[in-house]
Amino acid sequence: MARYIGLRLLTLFTTVVIGVYLTILIANMGGYVDNILKGQIRDTITQTVANNPAYRNMDPDARKQLIDEQVALEEKRRGLDTPIAVRNARHLVNSLKLDLGRAINITSDSGSKQVRLILLERLPATLLLMGTSQLFLFFSSVFIALNLSRNYGSFWDKLTIALSPTSAIPSWFYGIFLILIFAAGFRVLPFGGMVDSPPPANTFDYAVSVLKHLLLPGGALVVSSFFLSVYNYRTFFLIYSSEDYVDMARAKGLHPKDIERRYILRPTLPNIITNFSLLIIGLWTGALFTETVFFWPGLGRTLFQAVGLYDTPIIVGSTIIYAYMLALTVFLLDFVYAAVDPRVRIGN
Repeated sequence: MARYIGLRLLTLFTTVVIGVYLTILIANMGGYVDNILKGQIRDTITQTVANNPAYRNMDPDARKQLIDEQVALEEKRRGLDTPIAVRNARHLVNSLKLDLGRAINITSDSGSKQVRLILLERLPATLLLMGTSQLFLFFSSVFIALNLSRNYGSFWDKLTIALSPTSAIPSWFYGIFLILIFAAGFRVLPFGGMVDSPPPANTFDYAVSVLKHLLLPGGALVVSSFFLSVYNYRTFFLIYSSEDYVDMARAKGLHPKDIERRYILRPTLPNIITNFSLLIIGLWTGALFTETVFFWPGLGRTLFQAVGLYDTPIIVGSTIIYAYMLALTVFLLDFVYAAVDPRVRIGN
């Protein structure tokens, strides 16, 4: 057991290291972002010197030398004078220690550039949106799929199969249609944001305002995955309900609910638990485009802004936290599978 746990942890940690390092390389575009930052530094300093009255009568060569010196100092302050391979290695080590550093362009509402504070500030909004929509999606999908498996071939079963391809449409696309219908058309729900402006002072009114703003983005997330999720669980239930031991249980005269609970639901538990676990850690990433469409102030929109602004620390910080959560979940699932399914043996 100890050998298995040690090898498993080592494998998962190695995977996390490789994934985070690739994220650093991709986020920095192999050094191209450094060139962009250096260009921004030179443009900013050049404009500052040109607009400073004290330097207007300076000799052009002296002014150029001054600009070069200030550019070199700023590049050194940001660490851009260090080779990119060395900086990537340092960034990797710091990220693995959860030393997320400072953002380049994005700031928190309090004005801080600490990546940790920025992510923690955006986290509650994402948990509210993703938690509400995804938990509703999960439990409703399992409940409806179980009912469809009991009525295989019915009208509703065929309708679900027919509508499952609609899940190929992304949630942000549904979001635009919902905005056009309920915000622009009927004018019953807000276009975006998380709360009215100015926010209501009363706690109850504030909660009602947040709920109104939550309906459209949450609805878009649910609708975009609903039919495929139901179809997925329905298929698993049907597969296990057609096993020989289920037919044997029926022949023995067991109650249908006992058959469903012991012989159909229990074998599907590993799949259900896996989906639920990935759903929980997926709350961290948010919904990039959906949050952006609805101006929802969550982690997804922040990550989308970070990509557009080449804010590497934000991208890497969000990735390393998700990587650790995913690795821990995969590790724990091995033991959960063994607990719920007697056919599974840890280490085999």
